[in-house]
Amino acid sequence: MLYEQQQPMIKGSGSRGGMMEEERLEIVDLSAMSLDSLPNPSLNLATICKLDLSNNNLQNIPESLTARLLNLVVLDVHSNQLRTLPNSIGCLFKLKVLNVAGNLIEYLPKTIENCRSLEEVNANFNKLIQLPENIGMELRNLKKLSVNSNKLLFLPRSTSHLTSLRVLDVRLNCLRSLPEDLENLVNLEILNISQNFQFLRSLPYSIGFLLSLVELDISYNKITSLPTSIGCLKKLQKLCVDGNPLMSPPPEVMDQGLYAVKGYLCQKMNSPSPSSSSGNNNNNESSSPSSRKKKSSWVGKLVKYGTFGGGETRSSEEREAFIIPDYKPIDGLASPRYMGMFSPRRLFSPRNYFTN
Repeated sequence: MLYEQQQPMIKGSGSRGGMMEEERLEIVDLSAMSLDSLPNPSLNLATICKLDLSNNNLQNIPESLTARLLNLVVLDVHSNQLRTLPNSIGCLFKLKVLNVAGNLIEYLPKTIENCRSLEEVNANFNKLIQLPENIGMELRNLKKLSVNSNKLLFLPRSTSHLTSLRVLDVRLNCLRSLPEDLENLVNLEILNISQNFQFLRSLPYSIGFLLSLVELDISYNKITSLPTSIGCLKKLQKLCVDGNPLMSPPPEVMDQGLYAVKGYLCQKMNSPSPSSSSGNNNNNESSSPSSRKKKSSWVGKLVKYGTFGGGETRSSEEREAFIIPDYKPIDGLASPRYMGMFSPRRLFSPRNYFTN
């Protein structure tokens, strides 16, 4: 058991004499102690800023305990046997980091929406079926959301309101689709939707309006066509499409690297034709008048914001910069003892990256 005392946090009393009040915050480490239940605390819970209960055998966290952790900033309970989180987690108004990876959780409590200081949530390797419906409307400071290796069928529509989000990792789920209005994720840099296997068959056209996107991994799905809007992602440096039955762009274009792919898609967007969209029902670009109207409106937006990047002139060195680095997962925080839930073929499949 480790208790660490942080530097005193000084608060002004506002009095004329400049009276100051010192509040000493503690780090409490109870990790890897084979705990089945939590011991009675020997200190004031309101003085704890970080609580590590990871790698134990906890099946629940008392509501009364969580409600008194008023100054908690980091809560780490990964690799336990938790099936639920206490509803009183909504009392943790200062909480910034929540790690619940490697448990048996099916639902996050709706009260988590009250934790408006949250910047990072790691819920990998659980049994999540869905996320709270209004999670995106409330957690406006969230920068990283990792929910890989769960059973999610969809992401709530409010996800597109997470305007501070930089990393979204939803690989190894059962996603059928993504929210349509992804363009609101203006700070998103890394999007990993790989290994949803036979469930994910198309991408929304709005994916091309993620102006900050640097890495996109859609490998091991059932996607047959890339939306032409991807050709407008100026900052995109890595695109992984391995394991999809792609027909558009064709293989000979894919073999030339990311620059050629973006150029092909951009050209296709600039020169739409009824015949080019026939048979591509999975690309959300049907030949119906309503679809063509929707597509035209997107083209107007992309031109307005100057996001066309496929046709710009580049040096021969940039065009030839096509490498295949080793695959590196976004998040390695999940407990290694849960890796056995998946076969090596699924987790260690070779990746092909296109890079500028």
